[in-house]
Amino acid sequence: MAAPPLQTTVDIAAVRVARPGGEELSPRTRLLLEAAIPQTLLRLAAPNVIIIAAQAAMNVLEAVFVGWLGRDALAGVALVFPLIMLMQTMSAGGMGGGVASAVARALGAGRRRDADALVLHAVLIALVFGAAFTVGMLVGGPRLYRAMGGTEGALAAALMYSNVVFVGAIAVWLFNTLGSVLRGAGNMLLPALVVVAGGPVLVALSPALIWGWGPFPRLDIAGAGVAFVTYYTLGSIVLAVALRSRRNLVRLSLRGVRLRLALFAEILRVGLPGALNTVQTNLTVVVLTGLVGGFGTVALAGYGIGARLEYLMIPLVFGLGSALVTMVGTNMGAGHRARALRIAFVGGAMAFALTETIGIIAALWPAAWMGLFTRDPDVVAAGSAYLRVVGPSYGFFGLGLALYFASQGAGRLLWPLVAGFTRLSVAATAGWAVIHWLGGGLSALSVVIALAFVLFGVTLASAVRGGAWRR
Repeated sequence: MAAPPLQTTVDIAAVRVARPGGEELSPRTRLLLEAAIPQTLLRLAAPNVIIIAAQAAMNVLEAVFVGWLGRDALAGVALVFPLIMLMQTMSAGGMGGGVASAVARALGAGRRRDADALVLHAVLIALVFGAAFTVGMLVGGPRLYRAMGGTEGALAAALMYSNVVFVGAIAVWLFNTLGSVLRGAGNMLLPALVVVAGGPVLVALSPALIWGWGPFPRLDIAGAGVAFVTYYTLGSIVLAVALRSRRNLVRLSLRGVRLRLALFAEILRVGLPGALNTVQTNLTVVVLTGLVGGFGTVALAGYGIGARLEYLMIPLVFGLGSALVTMVGTNMGAGHRARALRIAFVGGAMAFALTETIGIIAALWPAAWMGLFTRDPDVVAAGSAYLRVVGPSYGFFGLGLALYFASQGAGRLLWPLVAGFTRLSVAATAGWAVIHWLGGGLSALSVVIALAFVLFGVTLASAVRGGAWRR
């Protein structure tokens, strides 16, 4: 019998299916436990693809706007971008994955009241981490950007942009946390709608504030930061209001919710290892950015544009990965481990095919990507040399990311940490060696980065297939 179409909202008055030994299950939860895997993954991921397309367009357009300000601005953003992506991936994919996994497992086990209570616990975690990012980057940003190779105009641009963005860190954490709650409950559509609706606001506001169009003051690169924070603040308000509605499968409520260490632990036992994994991923880019910085502003700008395509792989796979967290988490909560493993590898194959296709296109026509951001021939040449070598390895990066998200849903994060540490170790140590011992340049460093991507994907796939999800 064909599975019913996946709904993006569930009326709580609808008929529900009882689970022996637990509370009643919603039709959406039952669908995640029984429907055909590829079709259900694609239906769950479809709204997320809308999110990713919108966010990718916003990232690209912001970089285009900044590129109009010249080399120093591009190099400055290249310094800050890994730290912004650390915050984004930690809040959405790391700790956000812990939130989505906890909600999905609670619903899969029929624990509706715990699922509701998890929302407030997740919000409190977001507030703490957001404040930590603000204080950490305002105090430590200058020293960090200097260590990464920032000097003179590039350093000044980095600090101007960074200070504005990280003052609004709490807004980013709240936005991604509330979105993760909804995704954990199987509601992929609402976060997608908020992203798409807010996209035009960001795209219009960013250049207006950078250049001082109309009634807006000219803020240069700081204008991009103000637009960024405004977008996430408005989005957080919309998601918070929506989660107060009784139409949602889970709700944000202060009444009758008692803070419990067990619920904090349920989020953090997956979220903290996931956050550490995102630290490893972004630390890898920070270390590599520092190595590239030794070659000068041109190389730094070129590498920054090339690496931006890598960073787009993360939210791209996140579109599929958030569906993996929900499906795997629900099935693990219900005790269906074999089905959860099948879901993981179906999703991993999809992610490999998608990212490998993008990587090969980038390797064959790198100037098409580079030309979106700059017309400086030296910067284009540096970034193109990087993409020609690294692009064909993107499929393994996508495979590893998909299995990382699936492991979050399973609540098994040891091997994703091992795979991420392997990538970081190879990139840092071998990258330093080829530059300082062998006298290699950006091309030699690119080979090391490609090898690190391959090891990341192969290590995690081998571990999951070999039984990493067994207790």
